[in-house]
Amino acid sequence: MPRFLDVLLAGLLLSTSMTYAGVTPAERLGEAIQFQTVSYQDRSQIDPKEFERFHAFLRAAYPRVFAQLEVEVINQYSLLISWPGSDSSLAPILFTAHMDVVPIEPGTESDWEYPPFDGVVADGRIYGRGSLDDKQGLLGILEAAESLLAEGFVPSRQLVFAFGHDEEISGKQGAGKIAERMREQGLHFAWMVDEGGTLVSDNPMIPDQQLAIINVAEKGYLTLTLVATGPGGHSSIPPRVSTIGRLSAALERIENNPFPTRLVVPVKVMLESMAPHLEQPERLILGNLWLTQGLVADRLSQDPLMNSFVRTTTALTMFNAGLKENVVPQRAEAKVNFRLLPGDTPELVVSYISDVVDDPEIEISHDKWDHVSSISDHEGSGYAVIEEAVLAVYPRALVVPSLMFATTDTRHYIKLTDNQYRFQGMMIETRQAKSIHGTNEYIGVKSYEDSIEVARQMMKLGSR
Repeated sequence: MPRFLDVLLAGLLLSTSMTYAGVTPAERLGEAIQFQTVSYQDRSQIDPKEFERFHAFLRAAYPRVFAQLEVEVINQYSLLISWPGSDSSLAPILFTAHMDVVPIEPGTESDWEYPPFDGVVADGRIYGRGSLDDKQGLLGILEAAESLLAEGFVPSRQLVFAFGHDEEISGKQGAGKIAERMREQGLHFAWMVDEGGTLVSDNPMIPDQQLAIINVAEKGYLTLTLVATGPGGHSSIPPRVSTIGRLSAALERIENNPFPTRLVVPVKVMLESMAPHLEQPERLILGNLWLTQGLVADRLSQDPLMNSFVRTTTALTMFNAGLKENVVPQRAEAKVNFRLLPGDTPELVVSYISDVVDDPEIEISHDKWDHVSSISDHEGSGYAVIEEAVLAVYPRALVVPSLMFATTDTRHYIKLTDNQYRFQGMMIETRQAKSIHGTNEYIGVKSYEDSIEVARQMMKLGSR
């Protein structure tokens, strides 16, 4: 680099670091929330300038990261950052997060305690869209790295940070492209950690125990499209069975015939880990799942939240038919979304639903869903690092493996990593989790600060 550019870059970094001198991590997160990096299903609505402005903010807020580490912009808006290790014989580890957020549902803006993109820090909380999902995760990683760089820390093994820009709409243009670049570089990771698990302060099963949930697997994702076609025409001469009626009857059968319940390995291990901390008879029941697992699965399925742990779930999400009130439509379409337990395949779901619908006049199709994650090792070195990092910050926590209901960018990296974990070290309440993708999303300032320390510990302990 020519000397004058070197001096110019140093001056810019100095000025930006001075700009953020005295600014707290909570205030930086509040500012990050103000960038409306919204992923819309209709990509034409996405504002690329918001992502460009967000990149500029990150470079200003974390000058050491962007000056001292290897930074590459992937597919215009995603970031791949590499921190070289001192021992090239050690396999690297991967930390991931995403910079995009979901839209605010129209008409709900006034339901927020503070405007969703103001990033208000008040009452010991940071409010706004992305405060939980997932700008706290992205900034938490950068806060940890920035502080370790300031301390002169040098990892033994390479640390890689991957920040996609479209996780909320499949991640194919963000994490998918980052993964392609990693393959070009010949990278393969010992383990990775993405968003997903948290610490829960008020788990209903152990209300007086801090519970750290490390997700070692995530459910698969599949949407079926059901289409009924038939005679239409004027509503004054309706057919005996309309397309809407035929499709509605099929959807009713689907909803009334859920998939059977079962306990998969991550859920079994979670329950067994919790058993010694429960009162009787729950301790006895969960401590002997070899005998009671069928009973336990059925009982858990009666609770809407716990039901997601024990079955492939079915959700009727979209119904489209008709253009005018006095015209019988010739076509009716519905979409049904499934979250698959580990071991259940798209082929199994299609076969099961076809049998339930049992109507040759209804066409069933789906888009391909690949990269279904496997169950990672809860006794592996990566899990041990995360557990040790958690206990360094939350010494009273009970750390358990579990299953994540939703899908993440992790699926794009599964062929690049030996084990995939999903965990961020923030403490939340169960009711707070409902604000993710919903109204009044927030994170506690202390919770966010503690999550940064957990990230620091993971980097320090994991790089050994």
